[in-house]
Amino acid sequence: MSKLEKLIQELCPDGMEYKTLGEIATDIYRGAGITREQVTETGAPCVRYGEIYTTYGIWFEKCISHTNEAVITSKKYFEHGDILFAITGESVEEIAKSCAYIGHEKCLAGGDIVVLKHNQNPKYLSYALSTTSAQEQKSKGKVKSKVVHSSVPAIRAITIPLPPLPVQQEIVRILDSFTELTAELTAELTARRKQYEYYRDELLTFDINTPKRRLIDIFDTKNGYTPSKNNKEFWNQNDISWFRMEDIRANGRILKKAIQGVAKSAIKGKPFPVNSIIVSTSATIGEHALIQCESLANQRFTYLMLKDEYKSKYNIKFLYYYCFLLDEFCKKHLNQGNFSSVDMLKFNDFEFPMPPLSEQARIVSILDRFDALCNDLTSGLPAEIEARKKQYEYYRDKLLTFEEVKAE
Repeated sequence: MSKLEKLIQELCPDGMEYKTLGEIATDIYRGAGITREQVTETGAPCVRYGEIYTTYGIWFEKCISHTNEAVITSKKYFEHGDILFAITGESVEEIAKSCAYIGHEKCLAGGDIVVLKHNQNPKYLSYALSTTSAQEQKSKGKVKSKVVHSSVPAIRAITIPLPPLPVQQEIVRILDSFTELTAELTAELTARRKQYEYYRDELLTFDINTPKRRLIDIFDTKNGYTPSKNNKEFWNQNDISWFRMEDIRANGRILKKAIQGVAKSAIKGKPFPVNSIIVSTSATIGEHALIQCESLANQRFTYLMLKDEYKSKYNIKFLYYYCFLLDEFCKKHLNQGNFSSVDMLKFNDFEFPMPPLSEQARIVSILDRFDALCNDLTSGLPAEIEARKKQYEYYRDKLLTFEEVKAE
């Protein structure tokens, strides 16, 4: 019998208590807005809601962002052990992602964050809130749209198993061992990717005599869009792939099918052609993908479609790889304002080199091999990490599923 089984038999032989977060919380409240412009390199540590999706895992010790405390008019803090929820997001499936703060500095919580205080093991709560069951509760009743919202009442209503603290601690120990192994493999893969990015940038650096062409000269450009959510027929069929940022996060940058599809009747005119490149030019800036099917993408993306007269002069995979440099260019050339967007005049003037097709093919061949080593989920380190993640998710859900104590 394992240590965990002994603890459960000793401390909760009749089953496990399930409680709502409203019952568990000693306090629960929303953060206050911190704009992108108010983020600084030094100052008071802070978290903005988007970072919960992109940066922090089950738990974290250090904030990546800081701000000048004096300019924040309505301050809301979080401290060691608090659980943070992001109550605004881009997808129903990920809404209200949560993480535990186990650092020791007092930090500021940005807007669209809910802070939960409690007397439990913070890592245990965070693991329990990451299970399939918890995410189903977070997503329940949410409607797919451009932006998805949750709320304090919705967070309070989430129910999780709440074993005694010694049981919580043992579950955390087991799950931490899984995440530590995955973290080691991920660190190794990160180092490999940095090496790949260095060689990629070297291969994509050309001398001043190489001909160049402006983006607007070689591509037809057009914004993506979201078909009306009010017309249910648009969303009842899966005829045409409709790409969002979630597709890049889930399936990489060379995409043959989207997670979500729409009906042909939802398309204005024709779908965008095969071998279009999509570039995120608003909200999450600096991402791109090569789309290998007829498609549509949401309004956060600008489509780049190679003009006919340049199809004999450019290898589309070469242009796809060069768009990694375009991504960095986009991050540096933004319009001023609360909502992030790329300066499209400068975007259109971005220059692509035009080396001979044979040289483009050579570069693509090298980068394809590097890319497979770093990103191919069917082999090597990426495959091992993916297998470990699935193993972790299986045991996490199994460890955090209990027979509920019978009501007397």
